[in-house]
Amino acid sequence: MAGLCCENNCAVDALQARQKGTLVKVLWINAAMFLVIIAAAFYGRSAALFSDSLDNLGDALTYGLSLYAVSRSTQVKARIAFIKGGLIFLGASFVVGQIVWKLIHPVVPSYEVMGIFSLLGLGANGLCLWLLWRHRADDINMRSVYECSRNDIASNLSVFLAAGGVWLFEAGWPDIVVAAGLAALLLRSSGRVMRGAMRELGA
Repeated sequence: MAGLCCENNCAVDALQARQKGTLVKVLWINAAMFLVIIAAAFYGRSAALFSDSLDNLGDALTYGLSLYAVSRSTQVKARIAFIKGGLIFLGASFVVGQIVWKLIHPVVPSYEVMGIFSLLGLGANGLCLWLLWRHRADDINMRSVYECSRNDIASNLSVFLAAGGVWLFEAGWPDIVVAAGLAALLLRSSGRVMRGAMRELGA
């Protein structure tokens, strides 16, 4: 019996070590991409890229919280997942503010900057999604992390499509439309993460 308990504890410790190693990697990738993408967003005057950069910042903060939660109880993980949902909601609110600003002060963004940096972000987030794939069903902590990473792929693809729209129509409205869509995606994701956390807390 003692040997079985030892094996189970060792398996849990090994899983937590793998989770922590993965989270450290994706945290640094997202922190770096936030700095790169937000600089590109201001240079290229793109609301969609700005939304994308906040998504990376939110993910970096989320992964930091997830690192703290790895070895904690299910209840603690659920509470942290709820906080993550709140951070996603906050990011969506900033995007909405940026959209309102662009509507008041319209400008045609640089489709070249949007296209190049959305593809760069797609590559980085694709790597994160690949790293997190094996942990997607581990627990609510890692499920919420995987949810964030999956959103990033949709975000990058949307920004790339917006760049094509800006180039095609020579106007800024595709950038605003995509930014609004990304804000809606973030709000939906926030609700899903927070509802999952509430279910775990009520269990």
